[in-house]
This record gives sequence, C-alpha cells and structure tokens, in this order.
Amino acid sequence: MAPEPAFLLHRRPYRETSALVDLLTLNHGRVRAVAHGGQRPGSKSRQRLQPFTPLFVTWQGSRELKRLTLMESRGQTALLAGEGLLCGLYANEIATRLLPLELPAAEVFAFYTALLEALPAPAERALALRRYEWALLEALEATPRFTTPDGSGLDPQVRYRFDAASRAFIPADRGLDGRTLRYIEQGDWQHEGLANALKNVMRAALAPHLGTTVLRSRELMLDLARRRHRP
Repeated sequence: MAPEPAFLLHRRPYRETSALVDLLTLNHGRVRAVAHGGQRPGSKSRQRLQPFTPLFVTWQGSRELKRLTLMESRGQTALLAGEGLLCGLYANEIATRLLPLELPAAEVFAFYTALLEALPAPAERALALRRYEWALLEALEATPRFTTPDGSGLDPQVRYRFDAASRAFIPADRGLDGRTLRYIEQGDWQHEGLANALKNVMRAALAPHLGTTVLRSRELMLDLARRRHRP
C-alpha cells in the first residue's frame, strides 16, 4: 500500500516491547495496529509514535488488528500546553471511543488537522473543536435534526432541549431558544454569544455515543479549572 497520512490517537503496551496503537488515517479512518518495538526504549518507532505528530504509515493484515510496516514523520509535532494540550487529548480520546474501526472519515481527518493548527491560539480553539466534533457526528450519521421529533420547525421564541432518541429538540422550561438553534443549523457559528450554546448542543449530541465512562481528558480539564480558581 502507499504510505498513508496519519496521526496517533492512542498507544498502550503490547506484549514485551511492542505497542498497540490506534491511528486516525486519511483514507481508512481509525486503524488499530501493532507497532513492533513501539515500547522499546530508544527505538525509532517509539520516538516517532507521539501524539500530535503528522505521520506516514503503512500496514499489513486483513483482520481488524494490523501490523505497522512503516512509520515516518511528515511534519512537525504540534507544540501544545495547558488547555490546548487537554483539548488535543480530548480530541484523541473521543475519536478513539467513537469511530468504528476502518470507517472512512476523511472529513474527520481534515478537521483534526485544522484543530491541531488552531489549538495553540486560545481565540481559535473552541470553534475548531466544535467543527471537529461536528465532523465526528457526521461520520456517525448522528448530527442533530433541528426540528421537533415530528419534523416541525423550531419556534424562535420557545426553549428546547436535545432529545437523544430522536436526535431532535423538544420544548423545555430550560434549554436553548429556537433562534439560537437556527444559527447553529445554518453554520453561523461565529455569531456573538453562540459559543456556550454550541458547546451544549455538541455535548448533548455526543453523549449517547460516548457512553457512561467518564472521559479522562474532561476530568483533567475540570481539575485545571478548579486549580485556576483556588484562592
């Protein structure tokens, strides 16, 4: 096979000196493979298999678990710290948990690449993360329907909450007004004051697919926020 652009999503020890890795690839989505020597101190594969590093990879095998045969760097590692690093870890964690193996997801790969470029800049971080989350939902065919469950349009003056069963919105005492939801539907995500609403919609839409296990990256983010607000 031709070398495939990829990023490392997750790595863990496998047998004595190998690593079991999940990769986000351009044409094959999430691929799981064994990297021989990936845990051996000083090995080239261990040095190259780092989060946020653009890679070229090849693999062999017809089953779900592949064997990496090539790992080469194709660019500089994104230098992330603080909140930007935690957002990157979150992006890796949700892709690992959500994407079925080998589901083509070129849009996810494109928005992940754009996200890594945006994460060092606090002003660009949130919007890039929302667009990446939306690409994941699209890959899963799980984007919200901006209607009521019966297909009726949303009233700009009524408040709604997301209903996971129908992927639509139902009237609620507390929630987002129909006008705000229309902005989100239209892709007008830079509209003033939309950031929190957009985050809430994405979180509600992703929740049924993430399951009940708490995201480790989210726990770290909450811990960072608590430490920042300590007197």
